[in-house]
Amino acid sequence: QVQLVESGGGLVQPGGSLRLSCEASGSIGSIFTMNWYRQAPGKERELVALITNIGVTNYADSVKGRLTISRDNAKNTVYLQMNSLKPEDTAVYYCNVRELTIRTVTDHWGQGTQVTVSS
Repeated sequence: QVQLVESGGGLVQPGGSLRLSCEASGSIGSIFTMNWYRQAPGKERELVALITNIGVTNYADSVKGRLTISRDNAKNTVYLQMNSLKPEDTAVYYCNVRELTIRTVTDHWGQGTQVTVSS
């Protein structure tokens, strides 16, 4: 039922910026996190940022100070503002919503959007 649609990826030079968007539709439970993962070729999928249902955020050490996750509740959209981008940030970025209940953990995934940082 929950669907996530991502946008905003593209090609940028080192030091440049992008803002990724993820619009959610459908019903999401009261306890959840909204997350951004990324996966580069030959690497495992990596959690880079999250925001909880009460607005608490957390980041991977590799992106602290450069990436910022935020949410617009009225638009049901989560964003990832990416600044000071580095070539090692090149990856497919995936939006994720994780619903938590007493007995279950349920993940929903966006389709992915390519971010390429290159000169």
